[in-house]
Amino acid sequence: MSERIIHSADLSTIENNLQTLANNMDHVSNQVESVNYEVQDTKANLEALINEFHEYVRNDRFEKNVHLAETRIVKVRQEIETNFGHYGEVRRRVTGILQAVDVSLVKKETIENSTEEHMLAAPRYWLAPCLIALSAWLNDNKELADKAMLEALRRDDEKSSLFFALVTRRGARYKASKDWLDRYLGLQDPHNLEREIVILIDGFTNGIFGPDARIKSGKQIEAWIEELSQKVGFVEEQHQQWKVALESKIQKLNENQYPNLKKYSPTWTKLENSLRGAKLHTTIYNYFTTIFSKEITPAKNIAYAVDALLDTLVSRFDDEELPLRKDERLLTLIIEQDGEKDRAQQLFDNEKTLEERVSFTQLLTNFAMHPEVSNASLATQKLSIALSKEWIKHSHDDITAENRAGVPIDIEITIDQWKGITRDGSNEQELVQSLENHIEQREQNAMNQVKLTAKHWASLVGGVVSTFIGFGAPILFIVALFCFGYFYIGNKNLKQRKDKVAAEFENLFEFCSQELRATLAETVDWRKEYAKEDENSKLVTDLLDSISPEQYTFSSHDAARAVIN
Repeated sequence: MSERIIHSADLSTIENNLQTLANNMDHVSNQVESVNYEVQDTKANLEALINEFHEYVRNDRFEKNVHLAETRIVKVRQEIETNFGHYGEVRRRVTGILQAVDVSLVKKETIENSTEEHMLAAPRYWLAPCLIALSAWLNDNKELADKAMLEALRRDDEKSSLFFALVTRRGARYKASKDWLDRYLGLQDPHNLEREIVILIDGFTNGIFGPDARIKSGKQIEAWIEELSQKVGFVEEQHQQWKVALESKIQKLNENQYPNLKKYSPTWTKLENSLRGAKLHTTIYNYFTTIFSKEITPAKNIAYAVDALLDTLVSRFDDEELPLRKDERLLTLIIEQDGEKDRAQQLFDNEKTLEERVSFTQLLTNFAMHPEVSNASLATQKLSIALSKEWIKHSHDDITAENRAGVPIDIEITIDQWKGITRDGSNEQELVQSLENHIEQREQNAMNQVKLTAKHWASLVGGVVSTFIGFGAPILFIVALFCFGYFYIGNKNLKQRKDKVAAEFENLFEFCSQELRATLAETVDWRKEYAKEDENSKLVTDLLDSISPEQYTFSSHDAARAVIN
């Protein structure tokens, strides 16, 4: 009776359900294996993703730094204008008075009355009593001129002395100009010079002070350098000082250059720094060449030349404004460095262009490398480089030697869990073979994972056992059918799964080998470019050897030759 029931039963629904269940289980098995592969890939790419995230955060921080600096620099400039804007009228009035007297268009009484108002408006400003003294001098009021002069010297002896030296030189009062210049020089310590010393150097290089004062200034400069040279560790200090100044000219590489080395080489940071250091030779050479190739346009006459120096003196060197000027400079550097605050702070600290007092040699460095901040003229730039050329050469040689020592011999490459090393890209075949072996090993490991699981074998055993027992309990034949069906379907799909794994690793090898070859090609290009840029170090040396201080100490305003060796 039971046999008739089994034979007559419609097993199609059961078979379909078994097939569906087997397919679902096989699908789940494939998904588990797929997840396993994805986990492996995730592990391989996790570090790259983390680096990309850090790069994104870094760029976002830099961008915010730039926006903040742009906002703050506007506020700082507004504060300068608010707090010291009234000084501007005093400054403009100085050259205005001198030029008005030249053409005799303004009454002396008018000049006297207007200057007294500025004295009241700027009670602490050193230039205000200078203005009174100038007005009294033009009106032949010796008593008032002497009082105003003493007050100016009390407020700022050095700036006032230099101011009167320039004004008397403008009026062709050679003896008075020489006396004031002697007073100014007597106040100077070559170890701690005021920033306005650039006015003296500018006047010296352009022959503003007349033949006698010019010769004296030349000898004074020579004496300063000689005095500083006696200091223990002076040479080492100059080398370090110029090394920092030269390295401030290092530029960033093109972000689109060597993308594969940047992506796949852990050595990229060293490669980038080395190439940037090598490119510095061309940057320095071009910088110096541009300076020395420019023609110095002399002023029409001594009055114009002095007015230019007076304008710089009265508008650029007020100590009260110095803190705000420092803030302005630092914010400017942050913007120039695209938000890299640490780099900007380092450059600001190294410049020392806005320090109240620095050594004469530091001033030469500032004049040569940061003329826009130190307010040095083109003539002063040329003389500063010429005077410092030996220190520059030694510092440049140190930079070159350190950069060459830092060039990586071996370049590491990491692509999707594979690691290799090359020196110049010539071992391409060896690395491709290594990559292929690596991919094959990973493929073999993956293939070993594509096999019948314990569930499949358990189903086979269960089917056999159910078959034997089924003679006593025919319902077990259905269980046996299910077990055999599950085992059969799993075995049938095994080849398809292996073919899929093989195709995935074939594609992986194709991709990785292409990336490897591109990276090796960039390695070859990098080595060639570095060698080419490194050869340019000789250009800097040859240029510095070709210049001397004597070439840049002549002037259109006098025929005297400076005594500088």
